[in-house]
Amino acid sequence: MRLHRLAVTAFGPFAEPQEVDFDALSGAGIFLLHGPTGAGKTSVLDAVCYALYGSVPGSRQAPGTSLRSDHAAAGTPTEVTLELTAGGRRLEITRRPEQDRPKKRGSGTTKDKAQSRLREYDGERWLALSRSHQEIGEEIEHLLGMSREQFCQVVLLPQGEFARFLRADEAARGRLLGRLFDTRRFAAVESLLGERRRAAEAKVRAGDEKVLATAQRLAQAAGDSADVRAWPLPRHQPGDPGLAEAVRAWAAVARCAARERLAVAEYALAAVEGRYAAARRAAEDARELDRLQRRHAETLRRSALLAEAAPERERVAGLLDRARRGALVAPALELRGAAAAGHMAAAHAESLARAELPAALADAGVEQLAAVEQRLREDLGALGAAHRAEQRSAAIGRERAMLEREVRAAEEEHQESAEWLGRWEATRAALAERVDAAQQAATLAEQLAGKLEPARLHLAAARRRDELDAAAERASGELLTVREESTAAREGWLELKEARLRGIAAELAEALVAGEPCTVCGAEEHPAPARPAPGHVDRAAEDAAHARYEQAEERRAAVERELAALRQARAEAAAAAGEATTAELVDLTARLSSRHAAAHAAAAGLHAAREQLARAEREHAARTSHWHDAERRAAARASRREALDREQAALETELALMRGDEPSVAARARTLEDRVRIVTSAAAALRRAEATAARLKEADDQLADAAFRAGFDTVDAAADAVLPEYERTALQRRLDAWQAEEAMLADRLGESDTAAAAAVAPAEPDTAEAYAERAAAKLRSAGSAVDAARVRCAELDRLSRQAEQELRALGPLREAYERVARLAGLTAGTSADNERKMRLEAYVLAARLEQVAAAATVRLLRMSGGRYTLVHSDAKASGRGRSGLGLHVVDAWTGSERDTATLSGGETFFASLALALGLADVVTDEAGGMRLDTLFIDEGFGSLDDQALDEVLDVLDSLRERDRSVGIVSHVADLRTRVQAQLEIVKQRGGSVVRHRAPGVRG
Repeated sequence: MRLHRLAVTAFGPFAEPQEVDFDALSGAGIFLLHGPTGAGKTSVLDAVCYALYGSVPGSRQAPGTSLRSDHAAAGTPTEVTLELTAGGRRLEITRRPEQDRPKKRGSGTTKDKAQSRLREYDGERWLALSRSHQEIGEEIEHLLGMSREQFCQVVLLPQGEFARFLRADEAARGRLLGRLFDTRRFAAVESLLGERRRAAEAKVRAGDEKVLATAQRLAQAAGDSADVRAWPLPRHQPGDPGLAEAVRAWAAVARCAARERLAVAEYALAAVEGRYAAARRAAEDARELDRLQRRHAETLRRSALLAEAAPERERVAGLLDRARRGALVAPALELRGAAAAGHMAAAHAESLARAELPAALADAGVEQLAAVEQRLREDLGALGAAHRAEQRSAAIGRERAMLEREVRAAEEEHQESAEWLGRWEATRAALAERVDAAQQAATLAEQLAGKLEPARLHLAAARRRDELDAAAERASGELLTVREESTAAREGWLELKEARLRGIAAELAEALVAGEPCTVCGAEEHPAPARPAPGHVDRAAEDAAHARYEQAEERRAAVERELAALRQARAEAAAAAGEATTAELVDLTARLSSRHAAAHAAAAGLHAAREQLARAEREHAARTSHWHDAERRAAARASRREALDREQAALETELALMRGDEPSVAARARTLEDRVRIVTSAAAALRRAEATAARLKEADDQLADAAFRAGFDTVDAAADAVLPEYERTALQRRLDAWQAEEAMLADRLGESDTAAAAAVAPAEPDTAEAYAERAAAKLRSAGSAVDAARVRCAELDRLSRQAEQELRALGPLREAYERVARLAGLTAGTSADNERKMRLEAYVLAARLEQVAAAATVRLLRMSGGRYTLVHSDAKASGRGRSGLGLHVVDAWTGSERDTATLSGGETFFASLALALGLADVVTDEAGGMRLDTLFIDEGFGSLDDQALDEVLDVLDSLRERDRSVGIVSHVADLRTRVQAQLEIVKQRGGSVVRHRAPGVRG
């Protein structure tokens, strides 16, 4: 990697654009970067790192800090551009951090996002490659083969850090080397093996606990027997290698004891089963004998009861015989009763019907009543035509009344229409005049509206012009005030800045620490540090004064922008308002508004006036047509009225003959209909009475014949013998029950086994059953014992198989755990096999440190005149410390080997510089052999004498043999005469600037 050009703008202390030509500086091989403290030497290195990786070295990227220059103008963006060659490619990287800028419109600021750009030169032109932060970062890291931390250690060689590296303990060295050589994968291997060891240990412990849980279930299944108590359950802990054999042996003892108990229980069960069978047979024989004895006694008792019921049986049999014969007469009785009821109802209806007949027909027979009915129906049929004539006469009367109403209404309407038509001409003229007036008002309103709107716009602009005049006067006064405040703040800030610069030495002296190198000269001894003078101004006071100045400047700029905006707006308002004053425009607008409102109100009635005129004309046409139609309808009504009068007179003459004494034909018809109904009802009742009398006589004859055939002397005797069906059924059931009981008792008395049982002593079934129950209880107990023994054996066999499976599965897990545990202990440095207690990552770093020490020794021998050699030491640390990262220096003059912390200040610089250069070579090789053609060495040269300084410069000059250029960052004045190519950083009040001093370069 070779740097060609660096350009910075508004970055760190650089306010204006600055450019560094590394090609010109690198021509001599070594170039010097110098300048006063705080000028920005380190900021040049920060800009290189920021361009490559998008951030500055970690120690200078504090939270809340900004890369933007405090001296830069608000509108100047912060930007860094670096041109370099890496991997044979000419690249240009441009980056802008996130920063605030003034808004393009209005006041205040807005935030711009961070921007990045990567371009490549193909020999003719620059080609854009990417604008993505992530893509550019990945591409640069891939080309350089180094992370930002490695770059800052290898290219920007920080001498102070390597001096601390020489004095640091092995843990601190391990952290630094781990960042440079990225040994995280080896630490990850250690962590992975540790996690696997813990996981394997957890699996083994879980397996052991599972086996022990199974063993506990085996103990529960085995119960509390003497054999098991003689061989107790093993009390091993999880992880005990002897757990498997102990569990297997105990399970075998438990199974043998369970099988012996099962055999004993089976023998006992067989004996109890024989005794239970004999007791059960004896109980069943006793129950059967008791049943037969009770059956015989029950038979004798029921036979005695049946003999006592013999008279009742004879009585029931007689009643049932009479009821059967009476059932033969029952139909005739029912028929005679129905005939008698029908005759009584018909006779009563006849008497009611004859009561309604006229006295002349009270004793008439059926034939006479039929003749009267025929004559009345003929008279009723003749009234049909008269009824229609009567309805027509009534309709004619209603029609004549309606004609009279129409005549009166037509006359009133005719009179009103005549009056309205008489006023038509005057009404039409008035409506036409209203339409003309409204039309003229609408025309005037349109003309006034065209004048009113411009007048209102002019008035608004004039009022805006007056307001802006007042605001501009206020802003002018405020601008004079803020300008005076800004000038006073600037003068105060500059005075404080000058005062601080006069006492800057005391401020730097406050940061000195005994035994640590000075940041200016590099010396570790500080015999006479400067003291602050009375009234010394520190950085905080200067920053506060500068902040007040910036705030005053911001207020001044804001007021100036406000005044310019007010003046611009006032010019626009004046142009829009014209030459008239505001009062004149107010008067003109008021007059136009009043006239326009009056004209608009008058014009609003135009549509209504036109509509009213159109309605009046339509009404005139309708009334004229209706006038002629009314005259024609009046003539037609007169003719119709005369025809109706003639028709009604003829109908009334005919109806007078048909009504008779009744008021109307309808009344006459109702009288005849009532007479026909009465005669018809009386004739029907008379016929029904004669028919029911005949049916009653026939029923009496049939009843007498049925009683004689059934064997009864009289009809009354037959009626008394008749019983309801349910009573006959009940008597038959009682008789059938007696007969069934008699047959059953005869069968029982003929049973031989029942009679034999009655001849022996009474049975005792309860005693036999109690004995059988006791035998059954003993049988159940013996069966339960056998079942429990079988279940115990099966459960022990199952759990033994389960324990064996778990033990077999646990074997590979235990082997895997032992293997992983040995590896994890070896890599973590805790194993007894690891004699030096070196972790795997420390072992790898020790190899790298050995390479770095070998590379550093080549240069250290030359710088120290062949006296010192750096060697790596892996000696075992004392106590519980880890070993492997020791670093010693061998003194060829004394032949002794001692710790690097014992070197003096100048010797420490030799060693740290050699170590930094050696580390750069090793990291470069580690990164894939990427050439690093540009290196920077920051500070430390102030601790060297002239001879040592020459030797160091010779070593640095030898780097040109590998085509490298080395930039030295230092305050040492002697270097300015020894190194021709120089880049000077000049500190100024408005921001630092860079100046080149090299062949072909003008600064």
